[in-house]
Amino acid sequence: MAETVYLLIFTLLSFLFAVASVIAGFIFGYKNESNEKSQIYECGMKLFSDAKIQFDYMYINYAVIFLLFDVVTFFLFPFAVTFNKLPLFLIFEIIIFTLILLFTLIFILKNNILGDKK
Repeated sequence: MAETVYLLIFTLLSFLFAVASVIAGFIFGYKNESNEKSQIYECGMKLFSDAKIQFDYMYINYAVIFLLFDVVTFFLFPFAVTFNKLPLFLIFEIIIFTLILLFTLIFILKNNILGDKK
């Protein structure tokens, strides 16, 4: 029961600290508005078109496949670090997992899922 009380007190103090920080920013923040502050500062050029542009929807496939194989590297990294200490059955499971990924990559390339213009 005491742990729950400590957790609630810590949560309340954390929330109050966050709220107090935001309020202090509004109270003590520098409020000198000027014409110079509202000028363009990124590259010094005025905008010549809208930021909304059309792009090919096939880029979403690139992004999803990249994320898929990127996440897989996080799964394979611990096995690569401790490869010499792993039992034999676990090494076979890693090989099967890697073969499934290889077949996935072959499927992606054969079916032209990435939308290459050939």
